[in-house]
Amino acid sequence: MKKLLTVTICVLAMASSQAQTTLPFDVDPVASFDEPWAMAFLPDGRILVAEKKGRLALLGQDGQSFGSVRGLPNVDYGGQGGFGDVVLHPDFETNGYVYLSYVEGGPGATRGAAVARGVLTLSARRGVMSDVEVVWRQYPKVLGYGHYGHRIAFDEEGYLWVSSGDRQKFTPSQDMQSNIGKVVRLHDDGSIPADNPFVDYRATDPRVDDEGVYPEIWSLGHRNPLGMTFDLDGQLWVVEMGPAGGDELNHIVRGGNYGYPVVSNGDHYDGRDIPDHDTNPDFDEPALWWTPVISPGNMIAYSGDVFSDWHGNLLIAGLSSRAIIRIEVDGNRATEVERYGMGARIRSVVQGPEGALWVLEDDSRESQGRLLKLTPKN
Repeated sequence: MKKLLTVTICVLAMASSQAQTTLPFDVDPVASFDEPWAMAFLPDGRILVAEKKGRLALLGQDGQSFGSVRGLPNVDYGGQGGFGDVVLHPDFETNGYVYLSYVEGGPGATRGAAVARGVLTLSARRGVMSDVEVVWRQYPKVLGYGHYGHRIAFDEEGYLWVSSGDRQKFTPSQDMQSNIGKVVRLHDDGSIPADNPFVDYRATDPRVDDEGVYPEIWSLGHRNPLGMTFDLDGQLWVVEMGPAGGDELNHIVRGGNYGYPVVSNGDHYDGRDIPDHDTNPDFDEPALWWTPVISPGNMIAYSGDVFSDWHGNLLIAGLSSRAIIRIEVDGNRATEVERYGMGARIRSVVQGPEGALWVLEDDSRESQGRLLKLTPKN
């Protein structure tokens, strides 16, 4: 009965949010892409756009194309997998490093996500990646085409963070001898920080091989974490797709366990129940959750002044919700305050260098794969 009541409340809240018909911003189409997934702004103002099939497009803010960046790693494209995130190193202007996440093939038709970095050399007309090296891989590689996660973020201290989905395999999310279903923390070269929470892990179960525990793990019990960002106070937030119901926004703490698949506020797709979070206090509960789901694509913390009322808010790209969801955070608490219906599946939202919002639509039967620029209405 508890779950039915909660669903009713969420439905009413969503209906109220979606009742808004006038958007507080102008929407200007800039360009269109083939299955765009992520984007990043370069210091010269141009934009990198990752397309899932393996292309990294280079364009101006006016939509002018500068072709494709050359020298990328091979991408295993299929299902939910392919080219994922693109993020600049915090010291990009000094070292030229760009970080890319993508799916790579393995033995026997297995596959998994990887993160590589390379030096991007730019000219007036093109870009070339060189000295490309893999700094992280999902382990183990498994069969299937879903739930890679593979979002990338850097914190203020220069640590590299990667979200790793459960690959639709459930139990590895709780397995300390796998980095599937985890959030990981690394140095920028992929090496392990000595102060990670499980560097000196010792299992209480003598059957567990301590040497197999992955010291890169920061938190576990994640399903499909597709959005990851640091708020303006430096706290890490992850938004992830739940199963049938129960999308989650999680405030990530050192060594936290977010429960999947032991607990979830959603259920299995075949109707089998999963115990709710409040049935097991051993796990960290989500700060916010949604049924009906929002289907997150990515997430940012807005730090600009163009949308002055949104400063410090989290903005989530919504796929099935066809919206941008605005979240206020207060410490470890979060509240959805508004939802902006975009009429298309939204894959990614990014803050531009002058504070405008830049949005990638999903490329599907329902959406056109457009790059949109959002600016406040006068």
